[in-house]
Amino acid sequence: MDFTFTEEQQAAVEAAKAVFSGVAPDGVPSPALTAGAVADDFDRALWRQLADADLLSLPIAPEHGGAGLDPIALCLVLRESAKVLARVPLLESGAAALTLQRYATDGLRADVLPQIATGSLVVTVAAGGRTGHEPAELAVDARQEGTDWILDGTQTAVPWAPTADRILLPAHTPDGHAVLALVPRTHPGVTLDDQFSTSGERQAEVRLDSVRLSTREMITDPGAWESLRNVLTTGTCALALGLGEHVLAMTSDYTGKREQFGFPVATFQAVAVQAADRFIDLRAMEATLWQAAWRITTDAPGPLPSAGDVAVAKIWASEGVRRVVQTAQHLHGGIGADTDYPLHRYHAWAKQLELSLGPAAAHEEALGDLLAAHPLG
Repeated sequence: MDFTFTEEQQAAVEAAKAVFSGVAPDGVPSPALTAGAVADDFDRALWRQLADADLLSLPIAPEHGGAGLDPIALCLVLRESAKVLARVPLLESGAAALTLQRYATDGLRADVLPQIATGSLVVTVAAGGRTGHEPAELAVDARQEGTDWILDGTQTAVPWAPTADRILLPAHTPDGHAVLALVPRTHPGVTLDDQFSTSGERQAEVRLDSVRLSTREMITDPGAWESLRNVLTTGTCALALGLGEHVLAMTSDYTGKREQFGFPVATFQAVAVQAADRFIDLRAMEATLWQAAWRITTDAPGPLPSAGDVAVAKIWASEGVRRVVQTAQHLHGGIGADTDYPLHRYHAWAKQLELSLGPAAAHEEALGDLLAAHPLG
């Protein structure tokens, strides 16, 4: 089996490394010292650099100004972005672009995808539901009225919503089918209430009161929402992997220089064993991530639907990134909690990623349901 990435995917990684090399993870106030959001907007300067490097257009087809790459390429770039805590809606924009590319009408694709590719149109995704504890598509009602659709409901903790241009959100029809709506943030009937993530980024509770959209702005394909959710979850796993890898590198560097009793603490067996355990966590996170990304990219058959591989990846990502940052805090000693040192920022982001789109327990339950429905052997 060949596990190497394609030349195009490797080129995307190199371009991402070049852009993110100039990003400082402590470029905004510490979330531990800030009441509310650390900034009013995401990093627009970095967003422009990503657009200039053609990284926003990776998943978009060439006819709309993109490279036509797949979720694996998106995950590779997300992995690099997390190493510097890049404050941009790269996951949401990329997942939305992939979904629109595959399921939207020709007219809607021609309208929005070229703008997403250039960074002039920022699209985020609502996937938290009304409270974050129930299926997101059940949080909004969608019914047809003539040639239009009427939306009513609430989506919570929508990332980057206060400054995004459009929100791609799931809803359910009276007969129980999931649909997607591309809603302008300033559309009549849309109200946003400020919320904040654990990492100090602006979010919003998005309330829709008789929001009227044309059929053109709706995606009714029955597979669209599941596909979008799988890409979002897999992308979150890529962010967790990149963050964890950087934190372990920080820990290795620190313990290699910090001396106790005349020796670097990295030479102590207890320290080395803990670091080795976290390295194993990261390798498991990596293997399950690429398995999930490969399944959703190729639609390859397997003993379980691709959602099973996504669930396994998220279980490892949630548990693994938590263990990595906890061990890092322990091995750093007091400096790990120093707000002048960046580790506490990575800890806050790790907690946000761990719980985003469902903690490990939620995905263990989903995996159990899949195993019950598709007995192995």
